[in-house]
Amino acid sequence: MMDMPALSSRRAGQAASADDAAGPRRVPPALPRVSPWLLLAPIFTFLTVLVAAAVAVLRMSFGVPGNEWHAFTLQNYVDLGDEYFLHSLWLTLRLALQSMVCAVALAIPVALALARTQSRLARRLLLAGVLLPLLVNLLLQGYGWLVMLGPAGLVNHALLAAGVIRRPLQWLYRENGVLLGLIQTAFPLAVLPISSAMRAISHSYEEAAATLGATRWQTMRHVVLPLAMPGLVSGALLVFAYNASAFAVPLLLGGRRVPMLAVLVHDQVAPLLNWPAASASGVVLMVATLAVMAISQRLVRTLQRHGESRS
Repeated sequence: MMDMPALSSRRAGQAASADDAAGPRRVPPALPRVSPWLLLAPIFTFLTVLVAAAVAVLRMSFGVPGNEWHAFTLQNYVDLGDEYFLHSLWLTLRLALQSMVCAVALAIPVALALARTQSRLARRLLLAGVLLPLLVNLLLQGYGWLVMLGPAGLVNHALLAAGVIRRPLQWLYRENGVLLGLIQTAFPLAVLPISSAMRAISHSYEEAAATLGATRWQTMRHVVLPLAMPGLVSGALLVFAYNASAFAVPLLLGGRRVPMLAVLVHDQVAPLLNWPAASASGVVLMVATLAVMAISQRLVRTLQRHGESRS
C-alpha cells in the first residue's frame, strides 16, 4: 500500500500537470490607486469657496459705499457702537440662547425615545416627524406660524374656547412669537446629536443604576445625561449658531419690532445698498457667535473635569 506522503505528492503533481495543460492563469488587473487627496478635493473646494466668501466680506467691511474694494476705513465698525445696533446684537444673542435652552430641554425626551424605542416602524415614524421641519421651507413654516399665532389664529381660538383668556393675545411681532418659531425650526438640530449620543450608551449602565436602587430620574440625571454630554453640547451649539443667524423667522414673526441682527443686515443691503456697513455687521455677528460657542465649550469641559476629579 502506498504511503500517505507519496500519495499527496502524486496528487500535487497531477494537479500541476492539469494546470499546465489548461494554460497560464489570468491575473486580474490591479485596480488603479486613487490618492486620498483626490477624494478630499470636493470638500476642499467647498471650504475654499466659503473661506474666500468670508475674506471678501471681511475686506468689504473696511470699504465705503461705492468704493468697497479700494478704500480702507474703520468708520463702519465705529458706527456699530450705536445704541440700536448694540440692542439688536444683544437681542439676537439672547433669543439664540433662550431658544437653545428650550430646544435642548424639549429634545432630551424625544431623543431618549428615539434611542430606546425597539420597534423599527415606530422609530422611523418618530424620526420622520422630527425631520419634518428640515424638509419644509422656512417661509412656509413662518406663514404657518402666522396662521396659528394671529389674533384670529388657532392658538387664540383654542384659548378663547377653553375660557383661559377673554381677548386674543398678541403673539405676532413680539419676542415670544419669534422665540416659538426659532425653537420649532431648530428643534431637529438638537434631537439628532443627542439621540446619537444616547444610542451609544450601553443599557448595562442603567441596569446597574437600577440594581443599586436608583430611580429613573436619578438614572437619567446621574448616568444618562453625563454620558450623553458630548451630544448635548453639540446639539446646543448647533441650535445657537443656527438661530443667531436666523432671518426668515424673525422677519415674518417679528417684523421690524424684533430687530435681530440678520434682519438689520438685510435692511442695510436691500433698501440702503450700504454693503460695507452690512459686511461689518455680519463680521461682528460671526465673531460674537464664535466667541459664545468657544466660551460654552470651555465651560462644559471645565465642568466635566471637575466632575471627573470628584468621582
